[in-house]
Formats: sequence, structure tokens, C-alpha cells
Amino acid sequence: MKIAFATQDLKRVDAHFGWAKNIAIYEVSPEGHQFIEAIQFDGDLQEDGNEDKLLPKLDAIADCAILYVAAIGGSGAARVVAKNIHPIKVSQPEDIVEILGKLQAVLKGTPPPWLRKAMMKGQERSFDFEDEVEHV
Repeated sequence: MKIAFATQDLKRVDAHFGWAKNIAIYEVSPEGHQFIEAIQFDGDLQEDGNEDKLLPKLDAIADCAILYVAAIGGSGAARVVAKNIHPIKVSQPEDIVEILGKLQAVLKGTPPPWLRKAMMKGQERSFDFEDEVEHV
């Protein structure tokens, strides 16, 4: 599954989603993680109330399941959640590689329900009711 990180230095989660200069995207699985890409954003990123600045970022993370941020505004969080992306706020700058290692360890075990749901992003859910019907 793809994970996005709001980052200023490409090493730590240390940025507000709307103000982030970079979004780093990684693929993570129980077996490991791999860097996919870093998307850089220019312009006046700190302009509060400018919701248009979020559009390129929302497009950049569209196929991600989780977004790690240092902070995120209410409307930004709502727009992220509306795209079925689970935002996670870190309380202080945290190393991206450490987060990926922790996430990988959780994936090897029994992930919590919210993470199992995030892992299903982009996969078609199918349920065959015929298998569940009792024939009398």
C-alpha cells in the first residue's frame, strides 16, 4: 500500500499538509518498503484560506492509503478523508524510515481494523452472497 508523508526535508514528517514543500510517497508491505517518488510544491504555501493550494497535493496522494502530517487543517483533513485516505498526525517531527519500520512490523502481525481498511484501498471488494445462503 502507498503511504504519503508531508515533509520539508524528505527525511522526517515535519510539515503541515497545506504548507508542505514536499510529499514523499513510499510503498510498504510486511516484507519491506520502497521509495516511490517525492513531489515538490512551490508558491505561497502558507497562504491561509487558499483552498486551491490543496488540489495538487490531493491529486498527488490520491492513490495513497495513509497520509502522515505534522498538522492539517479541518477542511484539509475532511478532503483527505473524503478520498479514503487515513490522515495521521505526529506530535513532533518523526523519521520517515522509522515510521515505515513500525508500520511494516504492524503489517506482519494483526493490523488494527482501521489499517486493514486502509490496506484495502484500490482493491475491489467482492462478496458472493450465494456462498452465504443456506439452501433448505
